[in-house]
Amino acid sequence: MDNPSKHVLASELSVAWSNLSALEVLESALARFGEDKMAFVSSFGAESAVLLSLAARISPDLKIIFIETGFHFDETQRYAEQLIDRLGLTRVVRVSIDPITRKRIDPDQRLHQVNPDLCCHIRKVEVLDRALKGLNGWVSGQKRYQDQMRAGVELLEFDSERDCFKVNPLAHWTAKRIEGYFQGYGLPRHPLIASGYSSIGCWPCTSPVKAGESVREGRWRGQAKTECGLHRPLRRQQGGMS
Repeated sequence: MDNPSKHVLASELSVAWSNLSALEVLESALARFGEDKMAFVSSFGAESAVLLSLAARISPDLKIIFIETGFHFDETQRYAEQLIDRLGLTRVVRVSIDPITRKRIDPDQRLHQVNPDLCCHIRKVEVLDRALKGLNGWVSGQKRYQDQMRAGVELLEFDSERDCFKVNPLAHWTAKRIEGYFQGYGLPRHPLIASGYSSIGCWPCTSPVKAGESVREGRWRGQAKTECGLHRPLRRQQGGMS
């Protein structure tokens, strides 16, 4: 549900936190909304190690939600295990589509070929909606530089779709700063980066990027689709799901 006062609070806190480091933004958000009422959401993708490292520096016991779509690359699964072990994360929760929903809507697992928006909705959006029930907020790794759809991302937003706050501590980080953090903390890279992948999602809808392409151009290549709906509701972004 929409709540004007919470949108105002999010805007005010974004300004108040604008001079804080990403770690300080996270600490402030966790203190305000409650560690037990917050969750980090990670795809264990190309840049995920940075946000997960920040979480681990605060506490390895913070809740991390990993949405199991059923279509992750094998490399992503192995990378997730590597990061969990490397960072000492103790509370990674894997959530996935309800088996009845999958059997009813996508029995042959070909929905991504005919209606990718609906596929994302049942495998990601509905799953996250369920996982965030009862929480005050969630943390994402979105950054403004990634593409035009994310150019207006703020440090704190009110997620009216889920009636909770959304923290984007890396919103203002550049690709150079991300790279510097990887090097500074000796974080392992997702193995597919070496093959030209810069944004990594489900294998049927992800491809390597070419020189000169934007970071997320390998996602849903050849389609108008640029988001899965977790961050920008598809019914608003693209006129609804068919």
